[in-house]
Amino acid sequence: MPMMPKRQFLKAGLAAVLPLALWRCAGVPGAVADTTDTPRSALDLLWDQADAIERDLARTSFSARTFAVTDFAAHTGRQDDLNTARHNRAAFQRAIDACHQAGGGRVLVRAGVWPCGALTLKSNVELHLQQDAVLAFHPALELYLPLVFTRWEGMELMGYQPLIYAFGAENIGLTGSGTIDGGGSNSSWWPWKGQWKHTPWPVDNAKVQHAGRDLLMQWIEQGKPVAERVLPENFLRPPLLQVYQCSRVLVEGLTLQNSPFWVMNPVLSEDVLIRHVKVVSHGPNSDGCDPESCRRVLIEHCLFDTGDDCIALKSGRNADGRRLNRPVEQVLIQDCTMKAGHGGVVIGSEISGGANHIFARRLLMSSPDLDRGLRIKTNALRGGLIDTVALRDIVIGEVKDVIVVNYFYEEGRAGAFLPTVRNIFVHNLQVDKAQRLFELRGFPEAQIGPLQLSSVQVNCQSIGVLEAVGQLDCKQVLVNGAPWRWQG
Repeated sequence: MPMMPKRQFLKAGLAAVLPLALWRCAGVPGAVADTTDTPRSALDLLWDQADAIERDLARTSFSARTFAVTDFAAHTGRQDDLNTARHNRAAFQRAIDACHQAGGGRVLVRAGVWPCGALTLKSNVELHLQQDAVLAFHPALELYLPLVFTRWEGMELMGYQPLIYAFGAENIGLTGSGTIDGGGSNSSWWPWKGQWKHTPWPVDNAKVQHAGRDLLMQWIEQGKPVAERVLPENFLRPPLLQVYQCSRVLVEGLTLQNSPFWVMNPVLSEDVLIRHVKVVSHGPNSDGCDPESCRRVLIEHCLFDTGDDCIALKSGRNADGRRLNRPVEQVLIQDCTMKAGHGGVVIGSEISGGANHIFARRLLMSSPDLDRGLRIKTNALRGGLIDTVALRDIVIGEVKDVIVVNYFYEEGRAGAFLPTVRNIFVHNLQVDKAQRLFELRGFPEAQIGPLQLSSVQVNCQSIGVLEAVGQLDCKQVLVNGAPWRWQG
């Protein structure tokens, strides 16, 4: 049976008795106590923290210098033109390097289709795609070498370079009104997933991710140094965008489509702003945005239409997540639209480093292909402390399950690290059509809660599953038009 470490047990017991009013200053620099005479609710005080994230986020600023990629011999062509992709990779990188060496500015990509390979962003550089510009990545593996220090499903390794990559950079931008096409398709990148849904590709068992994924997980548990984690055969797909250990990051205005793997993946980074981005990628593991072990992240005015989770907050898998011990924290998601996906706002499953102070407001979700609204997924191998998650002003048209907290994801109970999920708040939620309101599945020795619902109206076929729920408070909850309260 999984056992909770003594330190985690003491922290859980202490936090369970802390008044909610104290949370207004917890973990958010700059949060200010209320000094007015007007009484404010505990929920208002909690949401002060979301306002503090938006206010205190450090923003990018770029020089007016412009470096057009055409000045470095880049030229347009067909997306499947490998020779042009090779040539443009070098030309684009020369433009980025020159901009960086000059002290920063904008690297400009004008209208047209620009075949390319993996690029490395550098400090003080904004890569900007004008309207009708398409940065089209060719799937030839040579274009994603040499291997780089990266993270794949929450595990560090030396892997293929993400299509757009930055490591240890500050003040970087990926902006414009153009399109970035990752080249994922039923014939390129996606078949490495192997069997998936209806599997619209022939499966070649010699060219799928399973063996490499399993070997990497073994190395993680053995504590193998990251520099030595080089797979003999690598079928682990790279993300479209990964910024690693970076600060002050801006992604704005673009359409991102057909990613080989996760679409946007900030890792161990701070002050990340993602706004007015449209993500349309229906391949396997096409998560829209996966901040991992990041601090101060703002995602706003975006549209997500994906083959996996729309937004998934993560902090590392198993021993690797515990080794780094960096939660994802101080995240604000607002004014976004979620269409197809496994979940709208998701925490996990690679969540061993924990998550705290996660906020989402003014969201619209709806699709017959949207599986879950709020989803928290973990297990006894991942563990993780997930504390203080608040959603408000959410409208869901159609979804399968509204609220999911599941400790039985993948390995389930097969581990020694009990998850802790507590202080979850859902306020002002309207759901027009759902199959189930809940899938809450905790462990008897690590129960879910407190979870608070207030001002909630749901039309659903069934209440769903509630197992090992310690505390579920309901205030003004209507299910199919009738008041509902948990009888736990």
